[in-house]
Amino acid sequence: MESNDEDADPLMTRLRRYGHHVERVTGGIPALGAYGGADLVLLDLELPDLDGLEVCRQIRAEADTAVIAVTARGTELDRVLGLRAGADDYLVKPYGFQELLARMEALMRRVHLSAADPSVIVRGPLRIDAAARRVSLDGRRVDVTRKEFDLLYLLAVQPRNVVPRKTIMQTVWGDVWSRRTIDTHISSLRGKLGSSDWIRNVRGVGFQLGCA
Repeated sequence: MESNDEDADPLMTRLRRYGHHVERVTGGIPALGAYGGADLVLLDLELPDLDGLEVCRQIRAEADTAVIAVTARGTELDRVLGLRAGADDYLVKPYGFQELLARMEALMRRVHLSAADPSVIVRGPLRIDAAARRVSLDGRRVDVTRKEFDLLYLLAVQPRNVVPRKTIMQTVWGDVWSRRTIDTHISSLRGKLGSSDWIRNVRGVGFQLGCA
């Protein structure tokens, strides 16, 4: 969903040329009524009727639809807010079309990352259900994005090990990443879990699941 007509029309044309079925709505209210059948939502956060972050939150509260947030606001705080609102990825304008395609393809490849392992991992009050792709803390659900779940699950399946940054990047993000990708998602996860102790940073190596 691109709010600017001049940007939306050529983008839709190019996506269709690459075999994607594309539908566009021009505001947050119609978006909340139209995303149900979509595999992926490209969500412009600058909307005329609703705050884009709130639209993202409502989509995430009701469904597990993949969401890429698109905005001209590219500070670290903006990215963290977008990820905490439920976006799976965050793309800053202006962006290249090939980068958008790569991010879309990478996101869809990661949708079923842990589907083969239906185990439930419990660490103190933290419960990670791989089959349902659900995280709970003290019995209360913690809403996480796909990437956040994949990152947390990767750490949880080997809690005694420090997982190198390179391994995290290759497993969770594939070939599409930026230098701050891991740090932004770690920060978002720590905020949602209520403590930085849940994910320990081993300087120069990587990260390890902790216990708050």
